[in-house]
Amino acid sequence: MEGFGVHTSMWTMNWDRAGAEKAIAGAVHYKMDFIEIALLNAPAVDAKHTRDLLEKNKLRAVCSLGLPESAWASVRPDAAIDHLKVAIEKTAEMSGEALSGVIYGGIGERTGVPPTQAEYDNITRVLDAAAKHAKRFGIQLGVEAVNRYENHLVNSAQQAVDVVERVGADNVFVHLDTYHMNIEEKGAANGILVARDHLKYIHLSESDRGTPGYGNVPWDEIYATLAAIGFKGGLAMESFINMPPEVAYGLAVWRPVARDMEEVMDNGLPFLRNKAAQYGLI
Repeated sequence: MEGFGVHTSMWTMNWDRAGAEKAIAGAVHYKMDFIEIALLNAPAVDAKHTRDLLEKNKLRAVCSLGLPESAWASVRPDAAIDHLKVAIEKTAEMSGEALSGVIYGGIGERTGVPPTQAEYDNITRVLDAAAKHAKRFGIQLGVEAVNRYENHLVNSAQQAVDVVERVGADNVFVHLDTYHMNIEEKGAANGILVARDHLKYIHLSESDRGTPGYGNVPWDEIYATLAAIGFKGGLAMESFINMPPEVAYGLAVWRPVARDMEEVMDNGLPFLRNKAAQYGLI
């Protein structure tokens, strides 16, 4: 998962044949090392079509998801295991390297009270089973810490580390996101340092989820700390331009975060790449 990537929401959240062709062509145009595919409906994905496109364009892929309410791991662990197994197999069929994101719960899952031990016990059981299944296919699993408004279970780097260490599988890693860190961490550097032993993937996302470099995320602090820990994982730019209503609801995206894809890619991407080069990460 090394290199510079982009979440395919820049072009589409519907991973059908047309969406795959549009997003992969866009990623190739901007010379990305990999793409992150949102698996909102894994069973419907034409894996061979995607794999052929990726191979043709010499592009690598990571997949991501949040569990649907019918398969929230904290309360419906068996359904979550089944859901993740399908997504893992689809990721492998597409030649993806990892399945990451809110693989322990839903985007918009909140009980109104702090997480319970029983919820974490269920999540551990789900991720243990998923990790064993993923190992058969050579797939890694990422646990993404997201902010308190999207999920009540894993909000901080420390909580993500706790989940990963409780599962104890060598193919399960921590996935951080600068947007969420900007809300939850007591300094972005602290989150990165806490996760350093398990951190393999990071979303580079601005404070308003718009164009990187035009908000208040402390980019120099983030890049300097990544350099200090010798980070070698995936750097994935994420900005939510094309959101279907059900996803926008979970993410609380109520207005455009940027004018269009070109504004983000033509301004935010060079900013992030230049910072990465400045700190020796690419």
